[in-house]
Amino acid sequence: MIWGRHPIHGDQGILPLPLHRPLHTGDTVGLCPGLYQGPYPEAVRGRIPHRSTSRDAENPGNNLYVTGLSPRITKRELEKHFAAEGKVVDVHLVVDPWTRESRGFGFVTMASLEEADRCVKYLNRSVLEGRVIMVEK
Repeated sequence: MIWGRHPIHGDQGILPLPLHRPLHTGDTVGLCPGLYQGPYPEAVRGRIPHRSTSRDAENPGNNLYVTGLSPRITKRELEKHFAAEGKVVDVHLVVDPWTRESRGFGFVTMASLEEADRCVKYLNRSVLEGRVIMVEK
């Protein structure tokens, strides 16, 4: 281990830096040369690579963000809850990779914008598996 300032959390103290990543020996701002720079040294210097702003990356309005879910909720139960307001195209439940339990949020894609609006109107603050869920675009 090398001890030094972390490239992103540098002002939070001295942290151990892993040796399994390449060391950057270039001139850096605010960091000691030779310390771990990570896979994107430009992020340390304030030039963080931005995501594409293409049209397909945008939300057309039918993709809903759902929070407040129970850890025991399943994709099938979530889909059934939203199917009451229209045709569900896709359900993505964010789960813990080890326990496979829900992390408490997910995404539901409805067939149309009108159905998505109806879900926000009628399912926001509804109860699912004993918990109040929040639905937003």
